[in-house]
Amino acid sequence: MNKLTFDCFNKKIFIKASLEKLYWCWGTSEGITSWFLREAIYTSDGKQRLPEDFIQPGDDYVWKWHNWDGQETGKVLQANGRDFLEFTFTGCKVSINLEDHGKAVLLTLRQFEIPTDEENKLNIHHGCSNGWTFWLANLKAYLEHGILLNETEFDLRDIPLSGFEFVNM
Repeated sequence: MNKLTFDCFNKKIFIKASLEKLYWCWGTSEGITSWFLREAIYTSDGKQRLPEDFIQPGDDYVWKWHNWDGQETGKVLQANGRDFLEFTFTGCKVSINLEDHGKAVLLTLRQFEIPTDEENKLNIHHGCSNGWTFWLANLKAYLEHGILLNETEFDLRDIPLSGFEFVNM
């Protein structure tokens, strides 16, 4: 990506953790619910994976967040077991690339194939870009300092526009 466009965006962050720990955080339901989701169910041919099992290409998923009654469903497109994952998300695609830099791992999240109509510019490009910025900072805080920044104590679901206004949704 050489210029900013509405059909994709990248988010990057260095995290002082092992490549294996970061892949676990993204590649298992146990890992992804430790810092990001309330619940993550991965299935292959209708059979649910165990929380500690690594996801595989072709898996279907159901994700549920704290403070949101909805859910996201999608499909794992790629998962190499070490440093790369790709999945469908909100009608788009998201890739996670992990690159070892010795003292830290560079995590690059790319969301792409975003429709460029006005509604998707607001909800997907703007909304997801802001959301991923927070969640990647949350992952860093979790792995480097053992704290979570997302709101789990207060119920924000009845507050209009909470998903657009609270920075730690």
